[in-house]
Amino acid sequence: MRIQIRPTLLINNKGSKRLDSIDLVWLSDLLQDIERESTLMGAAKRAGSSYRTLWNKLNEIELVLNEKLVERIKGHGSTISHFGLFLIQFVAQMQSRYSEYSENYLTTLSQEMAAYQLKQGKKWLLFSSSDPIIQQTIAKFSSFELRVAGSGESLERLLNHEADIAGYHVSDPENSRIIHQRLIKAGMQVVPVMKRIQGLIVQKGNPLNLTSISDLTKPKVRFINRQRGSGTRLLLDSLLAEKGLNPEKIKGYNNEEFTHSAVASAILANKANVGISVKNIALENKLGFIYLKDELFFLAMRKELAVNKEVSKLISNIRNYAGITEGYKSLGAKVQLHDWI
Repeated sequence: MRIQIRPTLLINNKGSKRLDSIDLVWLSDLLQDIERESTLMGAAKRAGSSYRTLWNKLNEIELVLNEKLVERIKGHGSTISHFGLFLIQFVAQMQSRYSEYSENYLTTLSQEMAAYQLKQGKKWLLFSSSDPIIQQTIAKFSSFELRVAGSGESLERLLNHEADIAGYHVSDPENSRIIHQRLIKAGMQVVPVMKRIQGLIVQKGNPLNLTSISDLTKPKVRFINRQRGSGTRLLLDSLLAEKGLNPEKIKGYNNEEFTHSAVASAILANKANVGISVKNIALENKLGFIYLKDELFFLAMRKELAVNKEVSKLISNIRNYAGITEGYKSLGAKVQLHDWI
């Protein structure tokens, strides 16, 4: 186990009984990403998070600090305010000075906590994007606790030390490389485990004769979506943007489910006649399937945890399931993924 001590601001504004906390390292990283990309959307892609999530967090922090951190100019992107630039420099100086004295203390604390948790039979907390293979595999282990969340939230939980392992998927090599670099910078190990096929799942026999994502805007289509922040939702939005399609013209675009199985159930119950999910779910439920894109699925964790025996067994089991499940392909540790990481 590796522990980090991170500078956090605790602020008590007048008239409030609670203390608002702000993780300065996270905030500094976000501001630097906005500065590099010139837009909050670009920073969201770099962080593997949703635009809406970062927008809301940034607004909350600005309200607590009573200071503008980002200047947003419609049609011209975003720039960092003078106070935001000061915070970036302040955090960098503080971390530089602190690191000179902290390593020995942190190493000792990490070793003692790891030994204690081993004796107590600690459960490792895995936040992961919805996936049937992940869920089937976790059910075989008593040493892991699964929380289903979007890819973006899972990564945020890991980087904020609220999860031990994050499961996430990507369909674009450029975004994959950006996420990988951020995780490595934060001291994480990234492990490729499987490839899977994403597409549109439709009613048996495909009665509406749907053939592509462009058909989602047809009048008779009733769509069921995945939740905001999920990797599958981000994939859909990127494909719609590529085709120049307006999501508001898709009936049911704002109707959301949190798992692939729930999407299939909605179609089986005739609450919708098309959704977006993995191929395996369509096959299991005898639904039609229209290919959209291949994705790679990764697990990210601290380097120290990556060599844990139970974690190694988990990874091995996920790959084994993927190797025998239609719509998936196992990705071994020796697979070359130069374009993706």
